[in-house]
Amino acid sequence: MKLTSKQIKSLIEVLKERFDQNLHRHEHVEKDDVFKKILASEKLNSLFWMEETGGEPDVIGRDEKSGLYIFTDCAKESPVGRRSLCYDDDALQSRKENKPKGSALGLAFKAGVTVLNETQYKALQKIEPFDLKTSSWILTPSEIRQKGGALFGDYRYGTTFIYHNGAESYYAARGFRCMLMV
Repeated sequence: MKLTSKQIKSLIEVLKERFDQNLHRHEHVEKDDVFKKILASEKLNSLFWMEETGGEPDVIGRDEKSGLYIFTDCAKESPVGRRSLCYDDDALQSRKENKPKGSALGLAFKAGVTVLNETQYKALQKIEPFDLKTSSWILTPSEIRQKGGALFGDYRYGTTFIYHNGAESYYAARGFRCMLMV
């Protein structure tokens, strides 16, 4: 999908406003540099998708090695447009009935984004608490996934918790958070 100039302008305005309202997420990041990089990148579609599905993407830092800016979903709860999904396409295919509309990893791949891993999820929770009423799938090590499981996290009682569930399960209050390097 090619974004219209109106969609791009609207997205940039929302991202700039969110950047200004949440300076604690990116204290050592120069706003002008971020937005020059966004407009020069080929990742506007992915950022637009993150926004449209309720992720409220924001800059949370800059990768020291690549120099790329790190955008992560910063919606208080797991993004509304990405809930009720099983973990991956293998899990989706294994369900014989009551299949969800898709899978977290499948949707992320199509959108050109990466599902957060455990380390990234815990780092995000140190910036501010997320998933106080919902939960989010996170990338699962292959040894767990091969046994049918998948990991998810949430924030309760002032603590980030990482749990397991069957990869084919899905819940109205579980979605996924993603990251995009720009």
